Amino acid sequence: MNPAEEYILNQPEPYRGILLYLQAVIEGAIPGVELKFKYKIPFYYINGKPYCYLNQSKDYVDLGFWNAAHLTVHLEQMNTEGRKMMKSLRYKSLEDIDTTVLKEVLEDAYSVKDRKFWK
Repeated sequence: MNPAEEYILNQPEPYRGILLYLQAVIEGAIPGVELKFKYKIPFYYINGKPYCYLNQSKDYVDLGFWNAAHLTVHLEQMNTEGRKMMKSLRYKSLEDIDTTVLKEVLEDAYSVKDRKFWK
């Protein structure tokens, strides 16, 4: 088991369930993603470039997007609190996850995966 998987499995509920669900959706929806452990959290890479990350913090799970400056869908549902460039979908329970929105944001992030971090 790699450190990213250990991170996910070592989280308390309900965060472990949220992380496992997000992992399944990401790996099922996005071709060629590779789960690594960077910056002490699970990070998905595509062709050696950062794509998104999973982070359990306080009372929620963040699904953060690397090229967030280029995202165009569901921006009203993205969290930017205390950040200049990063945007994330934030979940406190499995019931908070709208799978349609999640997949549309993942696809949008995939479409801008080759753009630079900054706009």
